Amino acid sequence: MKIPQRAVRRRVTGDECDLFRYEKALNRSGFMTVAGIDEAGRGACAGPLVVGAAVFDVSSKRTARVLEGLTDSKLLTEQTREEMYDKIIKVAIAWSTVSIPPAEVDSLGLHVANIQGMRRALARLEIQIDYALTDGFAVSGLPVPNLGIWKGDQVCGCVSAASVLAKVTRDRMMRQLHERWPEYGFAEHKGYVTASHRAALAEHGATPEHRFCFEPVRRAMGLPSRRPVDSLEDPGSDSDLTERPESDQEVVA
Repeated sequence: MKIPQRAVRRRVTGDECDLFRYEKALNRSGFMTVAGIDEAGRGACAGPLVVGAAVFDVSSKRTARVLEGLTDSKLLTEQTREEMYDKIIKVAIAWSTVSIPPAEVDSLGLHVANIQGMRRALARLEIQIDYALTDGFAVSGLPVPNLGIWKGDQVCGCVSAASVLAKVTRDRMMRQLHERWPEYGFAEHKGYVTASHRAALAEHGATPEHRFCFEPVRRAMGLPSRRPVDSLEDPGSDSDLTERPESDQEVVA
């Protein structure tokens, strides 16, 4: 399998081969340390954006054995995610998470904040990286060549692991925010736009942990709209906001 050394995007299906097929192919091409990167909280209107990165020795049978069942964090139960998180940090060669606070998301715009988070997550890894794999789209400006894989968090092991690291880290942070502002229900909806979250915004207004670039927050605070009234997207982002809340599903950014 020939791997390009420039940023490209490729669509694959989940049944083509094992979960670490991309890392192994890159190893055969001379890229020995391959990092997966993914984020959590992209579509939430409250809380941080968290980016995870992970690197594994995919030649080790122990890695595949310990991480059996690894997939996109959103397809795992909360308990399974927590268990998988512990397994990932146990067998990873290197891993990192980066948290970008709401004020920085507002200042930079969601897409730019996401890209910067990916760069920071790579920079925090304690080893030299040869190549990076990302979910969905290639990222310009990374210090190493990278490949964007369609549904990468489901078909690529290191990206799946990065998604779990990011998701678990963010969920823990949202539970901490719930202790400070229990009236918003952050522990349940994790900052996504649900009926109960809208009601809390209408009754209590926004906290410093809300993103003022999102229309539901702006409306709750009586701020002028930056988008059509039914838009939930950050004005500086693209429209690929795919995460979903775990409960009280109504509408999601």
